[in-house]
Amino acid sequence: MGLLLNRKLRRVSAILLDVDGVLTDGGLFYDASGGEGKTFSAQDSYGIIRGIRAGLVFGIVTGRSSPIVLRRASELGICHVWQGVNDKGALLPEILALLRLEADEVLFMGDDMPDREIMLAAGVSVCPRNAAPEIKRIAKYVTRHTGGYGAVREVIDRVLRTRKLLRRDGSLTGSVAACGQAEYGSDSPEGGQ
Repeated sequence: MGLLLNRKLRRVSAILLDVDGVLTDGGLFYDASGGEGKTFSAQDSYGIIRGIRAGLVFGIVTGRSSPIVLRRASELGICHVWQGVNDKGALLPEILALLRLEADEVLFMGDDMPDREIMLAAGVSVCPRNAAPEIKRIAKYVTRHTGGYGAVREVIDRVLRTRKLLRRDGSLTGSVAACGQAEYGSDSPEGGQ
């Protein structure tokens, strides 16, 4: 399974992510005035920034709608955000046309039943360790980390390593890193790291 998965990961050009349970731990909190909050992993965020620098395209596909998601996507440089999506599988052809990609070039990471159809249609389906059992059964890759705690970073690093864009020491390969430095200055969300 590892060799077949790596072969599939080498073709990945775009990573599409669910939010609740993938980019977050799935928890929601509300303040006294009814404002919603979510907690995002800094490790996942850094992975996304590196993935963008390396030339991967990122998108968010979520069933809920929240201004927090738009804000976080903007901070990370994720240009493609679809919120309030009831049928994620039906949206995939539109996404493929927009990105000019084939399904086997797309990785989708989800954690629960609303993600099932798009996971079945994407070239690579991934879920965090704490995903619903039905989703774990269809995923091509189940991460060691849980949603909201490094699972996204784990997937991005594996894609980058498989595509030989990430060195063993964790740095991006030279030609890619130079390009990334031009795009993100010292005021990047990485905090100048």
